[in-house]
Parts: sequence; C-alpha cells; structure tokens
Amino acid sequence: MPQTARFAPDSPYAWLRLAVTLLVGSVACVGTWSVVVVLPSVQAEFGTLRAGASLPYTCVMIGFGVGNIVMGRIADRFGIVVPIVMGALMLCIGYVLAGLSQTLWQFALAHLVFVGFGTGAGFAPLIADLSHWFRRHRGLAVVFGASGSYLAGVIWPQLITWGVANHGWRITHIGIGLAAAAIMLPLALFFRRRPSAETMAAAEASSAGARGDLGLSPAQLQTLLAVAGFCCCVAMAMPQVHIVAYCADLGYGVARGADMLSLMLLLGIVSRIGSGFVSDRIGGAATLALGSLMQGMALFLYLWFDGLTSLYIVTGIFGLFQGGIVPMYAVIIREYLPPREAGVRIGIVMSATILGMAFGGYVSGWIFDLFASYRIAFLNGLAWNLANLAIVCWLMMRARPRERLATA
Repeated sequence: MPQTARFAPDSPYAWLRLAVTLLVGSVACVGTWSVVVVLPSVQAEFGTLRAGASLPYTCVMIGFGVGNIVMGRIADRFGIVVPIVMGALMLCIGYVLAGLSQTLWQFALAHLVFVGFGTGAGFAPLIADLSHWFRRHRGLAVVFGASGSYLAGVIWPQLITWGVANHGWRITHIGIGLAAAAIMLPLALFFRRRPSAETMAAAEASSAGARGDLGLSPAQLQTLLAVAGFCCCVAMAMPQVHIVAYCADLGYGVARGADMLSLMLLLGIVSRIGSGFVSDRIGGAATLALGSLMQGMALFLYLWFDGLTSLYIVTGIFGLFQGGIVPMYAVIIREYLPPREAGVRIGIVMSATILGMAFGGYVSGWIFDLFASYRIAFLNGLAWNLANLAIVCWLMMRARPRERLATA
C-alpha cells in the first residue's frame, strides 16, 4: 500500500488510531469519576460536612473545563502527543499529591491544578485529533472517541472501590496516578504521526465552503454552539445529577436511583454510537436537533410518570437520547470551522457543556429547596432544552441547502 494511502482518512491506520484513542481517553478521564467514589472516605478523613467533601469535585470539573481549552490549543499547535504526555504527568503528580494531602484544601487543590487539568487532555483534544483522520465516518469516529469518558465511568469506580476497601483511599490515589502515567506515556508515542498537508488543506477548503453556505462567521457559529451546549447540559443535568436523590424522596431508596443512573450511562454509550451512524448520513446539525428533540420528550415524560417501573423505563429512554448529543458539537465544528483550530474550538464548546452540567445540577437543587418538589426542576430543564432545540433547529435549517446539494 502506498505511504499516502496507508495513512489516509478512513484507512485501517485511522481505525487503529481510534482504538488507541478510546483507551487513552478511558484512562485519562478517571479524574471525573474518582472523587465521586471516595467522597465518603474523604469526608470521614477530614471531618467535614458533605458540602465540604464535594468541593474537590467542583475543583476537578473547573480544572477539566479549563484543561479542555488549553490542552486543545496545545494540540492544535504541537500535535496531540504533547497534551497526552502533559496529561499523564499531571495526573500522576495530582493523584500522588492527593494521596499525601493532610487537609481538605490540599486535596482539593491537587484536583484543581493537576487532576482536572490533566483529565482535560483525554477529552476535547483527543476528539479533535481523531476527527482529522476520518472523513466518511467522522461522526462515528468522534462518538467512539468521546465514549472514553463514559467507559471510564464504568471501569474506574469498580477498581477504585476495590482499592479503597483493600488498601485505603490514599494508597489507591497514588496507585491511580502511577497507573495513568504507566499506560498513557508509552501510548503517546503511537500518536507521533500527524495528518498530511494535503488532508488538512482539503479539510480547510471543505469547512470554508460549508461555512460560507451557512452564512455565519467562525466567531458567530462558535458562540451559538457554546450557548446551545450550555443549554442542553443544564437540561441534561436534572436527571443525571438528581435521579438518585429523586428516587430516595419517592421512597424507592438510593440503591434504586444508583441502578437507574448506571442504566442511563450504559444506554448513553449506545446512544453515542448510534448518533455517529446517523450523523454520517444526515449531518451533525440534523442529528443534534433530533437528539435535542428526543431529550426534551424524555424530560416531559418525567413530569407524568413517577412509579418505580415507569421511572426505569423513562430513565432508559432518557439515556438512549442524551448520550449522543454532546459529541455532535464536535462533529459540527469539524464540518464548519477551520480544522487547524479544532482543538481549541472543540475545547471551548465542551467546556460550555461542562459549565452547563455544573449550573444545571446546582439550580435544580436550588429549585427543589425552594419548592420542595422536583416537578418545577424538571420544567426548568425542559425550558432550557427548548432553548437548545430552537438554536440547533435554526442551524439545521440553514445547513439544509448545502446538504441537499451534497446529496445531489
């Protein structure tokens, strides 16, 4: 096989790169899940209240959001190897410092400065890099790459729970840091090859033409996508953050709520993969609009059904619809915005979605405290979802002329 064809978009090498990307993302995204698992142990260790024990989670999400942007910019400039190496080293340092911390503030700062920032290397930069290696199957590749964060949520909590039970949370944190570095640093060498100049030039011409048909400047489209991402994740946060507490309030118990959350995340992986297939056929904007519409319908069902069996069904429906939404922003960015800026631009929108999740989780709790009911909180989520749907439907309608031309 000629050298150019061997490393062309959609080649066997590209699919191998996707598999390694998924592995790296599954390791790097441990930072978004480890705090949740060790929260009771940390609370007991430092003798704080539940709000204080939750501070490290807030810190890691802030670091994660900033890390997506900064690491994405570094990937655009120097290639993906540098962010992966930086992320591995920062995760190693952060988890070792967390394991050695003597106060809650030291533990929280380790997650803010090192763990969260290092985790940022395993999401937006990896998705942006992967998008350069696919053209015909870009949507499918992007959602597979983005599934690393969900796989981390399936694998790492089990390992951390075992580690805490057998060795304590301090040794477990040090072990996580050493394992992350041991896995990510060797794999970083695999990513040394960068897309060819011809591939990047063709992608630049394609995105410029699509953007011209859309009639929006890069800054305008970037802003719209960031606002849409924030709105959809405010709505998404209501069930994701509060389903356990909601089940407890209804008298079904925390364990039932945890089961529903696991079901939601598992079906979210199915949703992400399915949305990749769909987006490769109808485009990212149309797929995003479809996902937003179906997420809104699932939120509406929560208003009417609160029986145990019906909650399992509605939560499963919600998981099937919401999982594929966030990766579609990356697909749209690669369709319409300059490919050489994909890392930082995807990072900005992903950070907006993270901020939306944080705000949505907080405001839903605030509404519950105010009205002593989650019904108004579900209505609030539905309102934010409608705002998202309005934006993405407008983008979809503007994108339709080019899609019809491409089909012709």
